[in-house]
Amino acid sequence: MCAKYFNASSNGFLEIQWYLFAAVFLLGAAYTLQKNAHVRIDILATYLPPKVQAWIDILGYVFFILPLVGFVLVHGLEFAYQSWAVNEYSADSGGLVRWPAKGLIVLGFALLGLQVISELVKKAALVRHCPKPRLPL
Repeated sequence: MCAKYFNASSNGFLEIQWYLFAAVFLLGAAYTLQKNAHVRIDILATYLPPKVQAWIDILGYVFFILPLVGFVLVHGLEFAYQSWAVNEYSADSGGLVRWPAKGLIVLGFALLGLQVISELVKKAALVRHCPKPRLPL
């Protein structure tokens, strides 16, 4: 869009598009999980009682999401750090630095991991019949 109005062309304009696109998805994943707006394929689970649904979620978080988050954090920290240490730039002329985008991977998965822990606490409370806490006015 800038290229059209300013009669300029830059790979930086193209790269900033995918940086922002990646930021929306990486940083929005934890928020999406918090609002329970993530994609689910619930053919049978919708007919199950809430306690069973909570157990399914707990098992999914513990055996699928947390290991993935752990893997990405362990390997992503080194990945982002190496990029930052050498001040890595895009190979394209006029491209942007790469370490902010690689750092977003780590930040996004760290936030997702924190939200998964929050969801585990809520699901465990549901399974144990703990009442919802009342917030002071």
